[in-house]
Amino acid sequence: MTTLGEYRGKQELYSHQTPQILDTLKAAAMIESVESSNRLEGITADRGRIEALVLKSTASTNRSEEEIAGYRDALALIHEQAEHMPVALNTILQCHAMINRYSASAGGYWKAKDNLIIERHDDGSERVRFRPVSAAETPGAMARLVERYEAAINEDQREPLLVVPLAVLDFLCIHPFADGNGRCSRLLTLLTLYHAGYDVGRFISLERVFEQSKETYYEVLERSSQGWHEGTHDVHPWLNYFWGVLTAAYREFEDRVGTIQTARGSKTELVKAAVRRRIAPFAISDLERDCPEVSRDMIRVVLNQLREAGLVAMEGKGRGAKWRKLAAKDGG
Repeated sequence: MTTLGEYRGKQELYSHQTPQILDTLKAAAMIESVESSNRLEGITADRGRIEALVLKSTASTNRSEEEIAGYRDALALIHEQAEHMPVALNTILQCHAMINRYSASAGGYWKAKDNLIIERHDDGSERVRFRPVSAAETPGAMARLVERYEAAINEDQREPLLVVPLAVLDFLCIHPFADGNGRCSRLLTLLTLYHAGYDVGRFISLERVFEQSKETYYEVLERSSQGWHEGTHDVHPWLNYFWGVLTAAYREFEDRVGTIQTARGSKTELVKAAVRRRIAPFAISDLERDCPEVSRDMIRVVLNQLREAGLVAMEGKGRGAKWRKLAAKDGG
């Protein structure tokens, strides 16, 4: 936690040094957050459509795009109004209503039926990971969550880096909505971190970092939820994972912003780092947005170096060409 406190202290310095770069990072983080948070729930769309929905507020054309547009609006609200949004029941219900605002699903209401957290496998089998709080008990459980959070932060002056992840864990164990719990938990994460002064989610997509480590995410969440109903659960796996995600985001932030006054060769590392962060196939224009201080010609040079090293491959030709990372076995 000491390291995270040091990272937080550098935020103001960076915000004064490189405002143009930060604006570019904000736009990229919005796109990645909307894409990754929805993709974790199985909601996908073409990257170009996501960019249009996020940056241009293009009208949605199907259910997936409706879900994506709703998350876009809720995320934008938190980025713009976090300081005026208390951690309250109405705030949480408002976020849930917003992610459903364009869809046929009713948002802004606690679940009416009991639900289960189920792990589904490719062979069609499934198992119950966790049995959340019942529908009848959900309103009271959520009220207690908010009361405990407010007391811990405002009255007891507890360390936010302990209170925030524990509140998110409780939220996920309550699972208060029929649908959208994962997305709402990530919005709650961003909101509470803003309140604690950790603003990295404005510039680096926390949702993307969660998605990149999703196997670990589900594993530690299951481990830390065992015994939750009885109050005997071990919170340490979840805490360590949560702090690791936040640390990774700050390291990336520092890598991308702290090297603006670049020495020779560092631009190559910026492009390589941007490639490493990519999950889906990407275009050169994606890397230009990630590395606004690097020319297109330089990006091409680095991509060709990575291709010769067997680390990336190009798919297609011309304007529609995409690049993808190669796993170790793919690269020989």
